[in-house]
Amino acid sequence: MAFLRTIKGKLAEANPAPRFEPELWQRRLATLAGGVLVGLVALGFAHFGDLAQRIFSQMQARVWWFPLIWTPALFMLFAAVTIRMVPEARGSGIPQVIAATHAPDSAYARRLLSLRVAFSKLFLTVGALFAGGSVGREGPTVQVAAAIMARVHKWLRVPLGPGVMIAGGAAGVAAAFNTPVAGIAFAIEELAVAYEQRVALLVMAAVMISGLTAQGLAGDYVYFGTMASSLPVTTVIVAAPLCGIVGGIAGGLFSRSLLALRGPGSRFAAKLGRRPLLTALACGLVVAGLGIVTGGLTWGTGYEPTRHLLEGGDGPLWFGPAKLAATLATAASGIPGGIFAPSLAVGAGFGEMLAPFFKPEEAGAIVLLGMVGYFVGVVRAPLTAVIILVETTGSASAILPLFATALIGDWAGSLVCKQRLYHALARTFKPPVKDADEAKVNPPA
Repeated sequence: MAFLRTIKGKLAEANPAPRFEPELWQRRLATLAGGVLVGLVALGFAHFGDLAQRIFSQMQARVWWFPLIWTPALFMLFAAVTIRMVPEARGSGIPQVIAATHAPDSAYARRLLSLRVAFSKLFLTVGALFAGGSVGREGPTVQVAAAIMARVHKWLRVPLGPGVMIAGGAAGVAAAFNTPVAGIAFAIEELAVAYEQRVALLVMAAVMISGLTAQGLAGDYVYFGTMASSLPVTTVIVAAPLCGIVGGIAGGLFSRSLLALRGPGSRFAAKLGRRPLLTALACGLVVAGLGIVTGGLTWGTGYEPTRHLLEGGDGPLWFGPAKLAATLATAASGIPGGIFAPSLAVGAGFGEMLAPFFKPEEAGAIVLLGMVGYFVGVVRAPLTAVIILVETTGSASAILPLFATALIGDWAGSLVCKQRLYHALARTFKPPVKDADEAKVNPPA
């Protein structure tokens, strides 16, 4: 009996009874609540964004020249509001989250991810779609989601570290595209700080909760629709390098151009910054003119023409370059709005340009490879790009050609633009010296 009692004691020491840890359960509750809220807000954002785009199209259909006045006027208005009231809301939203993770406990990071900035971002991005801007919702959703996650953690008195912001941003991608796995990949690859197990688990929990919330309310839809995308090896050997090089170079040119116009330390950015309203007016005229000339194909997110091309439909060969120009002009204007969805649309356009070199029944798959080649050339995140496209098109059979194209596109894009776009733009949101010093003295828990 004494022997058994000794064994029992040793086992108890090795496996102590689980203890109730309030801080752990607070963190779990904050992740759960934040994930649900992100999913709900992302769905609402998508609904109002689509509604704004439809109303704009209806107004333009009645009076063809209407955008020549409407678009520049609203670009100027939104640029003025952004500059004077919420400068932290300008642009995509992803650079703000990257910048905030570098000093998560600083006053400047709290401003970047405040609810005031987040909901201003929602309103102004919907406004950009209402104006006909070539913008996406996904980048803004990342900033909004990170702000929601940070505020929920603050309400529940949970320490705010970079992992919370990363988890929020990843949840935003998952909810915006209905792609949970892509959300995790985005956190690891683009936000680039899933550096410890606790953060990785927090990211996965937030992504799955927000994704399930969005799926539960909107259904298990596939963003671009399911498509048949298998290609024979003989086609892949030619198509993957071709789409990777063409798409990667075009994407690199877009990134380099945007950094020249809006990047930190750029001579052109300084000149545009001195006359922000005139810049917004000029960019609005370019976007309006392109939309009128192309029959409206370059306005908005580009979702409808992209889906049409993926399904094997015909499209004009100039769609890719025209959509690129409209997206660049919108981004250069300084108004809030993302480039995720427009970049996928541009890539689809470049894929359509290459499709005539292959069999007609392979057109949809070539468009898909063009999308990943260009998108990787822009954001330089091949894993995220492949997973987003696999999940948004239901094309798991094309994963190997997609990866081959993505890696080639990443290499080609790096030859044109050495810097990674979002990380370079994040430097424009670098906190002031006093905030950075404060974060060093009081590091996040």
